[in-house]
Amino acid sequence: MTSPRTPADVPADPPSGTPAGADPDLWQLVETWRGACADLVALVRDLDPAVADLPTDLPGWSVRDNVAHTAHLEAVLAGTPEETIEVAPAPHLRGAMGLYTEAGVLARRDRSLAELADELETAVATRHAALVADPPRDPAAPAPKAPADAGWPHGLLLRNRPFDVWLHDQDVRRAVGRPGGYDTPAAALALHVLGLGLPMVVGKRVAPPPGTTVRVVVPEAGRTWTVAVGQDGRAAPGADDVPATTTVTLSPEDFVVLGAGRRPPAATRPVVEGDAEVAERLLASMAITP
Repeated sequence: MTSPRTPADVPADPPSGTPAGADPDLWQLVETWRGACADLVALVRDLDPAVADLPTDLPGWSVRDNVAHTAHLEAVLAGTPEETIEVAPAPHLRGAMGLYTEAGVLARRDRSLAELADELETAVATRHAALVADPPRDPAAPAPKAPADAGWPHGLLLRNRPFDVWLHDQDVRRAVGRPGGYDTPAAALALHVLGLGLPMVVGKRVAPPPGTTVRVVVPEAGRTWTVAVGQDGRAAPGADDVPATTTVTLSPEDFVVLGAGRRPPAATRPVVEGDAEVAERLLASMAITP
């Protein structure tokens, strides 16, 4: 499990109004989450209702379904009782968490985008008020509530929520042709989280020979990740100033759609230097989200 604390490349100054006793890093995640939710609400309210049923990069889910999923999880975290609904097997559903999230989506299939935006906004306001009243102090403490009662520590929950909300914001944006949202704290957090998975991807999925150094560069976002494979075959973060045997340069969106498993490599435009075979295996195995 990676650290739930605020990454170094996300603004770490405690936001104004941090409650007394709150862990500053955790409160930064709270505000990043609240900002991501506000951005999604604003986007949804600005959409033509006719786009609700447009398909997205998530198999089986429309624009409405992405918003419904976000509203469902935030409503549950805010204390709304879970809906009881039967979920039939479907090709896009995998595992217990897939069935759980699908239930929340199906329970909201008859709601408009405006109604879903209202539900999301209300849930966020309720949960934020609860966090102000009882602020997070310890990232390792059990979260008061987690989706599907996953048993996450509080820090992991607070990191995962803005990450998830921002990814679904992007799912909606790509579906309706409204690019944007890459200049926010939630975007910085999402790129950081996806980058954290690269050593695992290189070491376990790509599995290049010892001595290989793989570098992923996202120039428009000012990001570089270097992974070095030791003589024992283990992959670990490496120095960015050493030569790489394989370098893959991506746009921010291509990095996100690959890391979040939204699109295949053929839908992206990477620039590869060095070992093309290693690059091909890397691009095909970057997805780290469920």
